[in-house]
Amino acid sequence: MDKTLTLGESLRQSGVSRRGFLKFCTATASLMGLAPMMAPRIAAALEQARRPSVIWLSFQECTGCTESMTRSHAPTLEGLILNHISLDYHHTLQAASGDAAEHAREQAMQENHGNYVLVVDGSLPDENGAGYSTIAGISNLDMLRETAEGAAAIISVGTCAAYGGLPYAQPNPTGAIPVSEALPGRSIVNVPGCPPIPTVITGVLAHFLTFGGMPELDDLNRPMTFYGQSIHDRCYRRPFYDRGQFAETFDDEGARKGWCLYRLGCKGPMTYNACATIKWNQGTSWPVESGHGCLGCSEPEFWDVGGFYKALSAPTGDVSRAAAFGALAGAAVALGAGVAGKRKQAEAQEQHERVTVDDLGEK
Repeated sequence: MDKTLTLGESLRQSGVSRRGFLKFCTATASLMGLAPMMAPRIAAALEQARRPSVIWLSFQECTGCTESMTRSHAPTLEGLILNHISLDYHHTLQAASGDAAEHAREQAMQENHGNYVLVVDGSLPDENGAGYSTIAGISNLDMLRETAEGAAAIISVGTCAAYGGLPYAQPNPTGAIPVSEALPGRSIVNVPGCPPIPTVITGVLAHFLTFGGMPELDDLNRPMTFYGQSIHDRCYRRPFYDRGQFAETFDDEGARKGWCLYRLGCKGPMTYNACATIKWNQGTSWPVESGHGCLGCSEPEFWDVGGFYKALSAPTGDVSRAAAFGALAGAAVALGAGVAGKRKQAEAQEQHERVTVDDLGEK
């Protein structure tokens, strides 16, 4: 596909109608948390945008982030945007290999210096462990620094790139570090998740195409549009948490009734992501809806926080936020226990029986 074509021209050549394009822009505005009146501006910007060059580097990773990105369903944001960027280097998806593959990366860097988008997934060994992971005889660290030099924007896709992920987990034999540590001082957008939701990955690219820059970020450099609320804030099981109704095992009566999975290790209260609203597999479902607690995969050090199936009362990676959440979670559980206790006492009085109320806050 000709890189000189605008996105609007490219879409028309692909048979996308003006009406379909405007519907796409309206959906994009909604996805980004923008007012519907912004849809015409998005349409105007995208119509004139040239296909940006994207260089995707994969280091210490499992290919899960690429798998997630390719799970698009047309005619959504993923399908339209990914068909109209110039993905000039991605060693999993590209046809070229060997010298031809590395030549493609070098050519894209030279021809688009200062304008290309660099996407990175996977952590990388530090200076002391550079030999643990190399591509074409080049250490991950050297390849990243060389490619980042001419990038207009850098996006760390997946928890491994954003925080170190599984390779960073103890005992971290390769000395794995996240992209931000390898490129100190550079502005980097983190799109964590193991893997991230496909729409979140492409939503960031759409924002760059539309506005020529990156969206508002939180304290961990994540886009506020997708990471501004916790899983707990939007979880449909939240009312059960507030009432102190928790599943004790994955197959007990509470689990069958859809009660809160906090006691089974759900990290929803401390995890910021859009899983509860955007969901997975074309918006079909998400882990908590399928009966499994949130693992907290979009938070730092989620592999090392004490076990996937143990209830925690503190978020990872941030001492101040952890302390605040500990107090909040403890108060919420105690409140839920109190409400449940009063309800049982009322039932006992009505039946003129004496019962012992279990403390839901203990276990």
